[in-house]
Amino acid sequence: MTNQPTFTRRAALAGAATIPFAATVAGSASAQPAMQDAQVPRVYRVMLGDFEVNVLMAGTATREDPHSIFGLNVSDETFQQVSDDAMIPTDKAQFFFTPTLVNTGAELILFDTGLAPDAIVAAVEAAGYSAEDVTHVVITHMHGDHVGGLTGGDGPTFANAQHVTGQQEYDHWSSTDSDAFANKIAPLEDQFTFIGDDESIASGVTSMLAPGHTPGHMCFMLESGDQKLLLAADLANHYVWSLAYPDWEVSFDSDKAQAAETRRKVLGMLAEEKIPFIGYHMPFPAVGFVETREDGFRYVPHSYQLMLG
Repeated sequence: MTNQPTFTRRAALAGAATIPFAATVAGSASAQPAMQDAQVPRVYRVMLGDFEVNVLMAGTATREDPHSIFGLNVSDETFQQVSDDAMIPTDKAQFFFTPTLVNTGAELILFDTGLAPDAIVAAVEAAGYSAEDVTHVVITHMHGDHVGGLTGGDGPTFANAQHVTGQQEYDHWSSTDSDAFANKIAPLEDQFTFIGDDESIASGVTSMLAPGHTPGHMCFMLESGDQKLLLAADLANHYVWSLAYPDWEVSFDSDKAQAAETRRKVLGMLAEEKIPFIGYHMPFPAVGFVETREDGFRYVPHSYQLMLG
């Protein structure tokens, strides 16, 4: 009988170790697919009772030196320590611009329009709708990153929509030399309906005056079934440097003391009643909850709570 070679696991592994790696993936180098870079989803959809709520990614941008924007009244050392504790850098920050599109079953309401018409239309279309489908455009306040998508070279971006904003906000900006107001709001003046605090713009959609960021800055409470969600707009512009520390001054706030007072009031309500919210500049998908923490608050990102009905 002919002797057969004996193979052991050790011998097999030793033999494999002598095979060049390139030989085991022959030809793979030329077929290596290109990396796709970082990706941010365009739409995040949840149900709130009978409402369909679409959070839209209308833009994102990196900003340098965030301490020149947030925590103007705290030292570099405090800003650094808070940032280190939250595991975020202090040399730059990522900003998100997230309008919200709500289908109530009777209306399709867009809250804010981002920086540019092309971007907001692309985001609306990514949610499965067209610009012509939007029945209402609601402006929470008149900073450029909220009104930039209202008009383009062809006129109103949402030509079929009724436009809604706060009377107090409109009155303030109409007396200034704001480019955003002159270029985006004023041309549509005849299409706007003006509202005040605690007014309904549709069944289950109620305004909430939250001044300080701007004089007439508004949040909006959504209610459907037994569920609530607050569209908080720019109540807090960062989940650590503003929400967690509501007394930290923010350069974008027109009345810094009033903005801090409003933050404490509204964030306290959200924490006490355990109401979820969407923050326009929160990390996408910008949906979360608020907990009390020492003398401030803590942002709790949404996981699956609203998926359970």
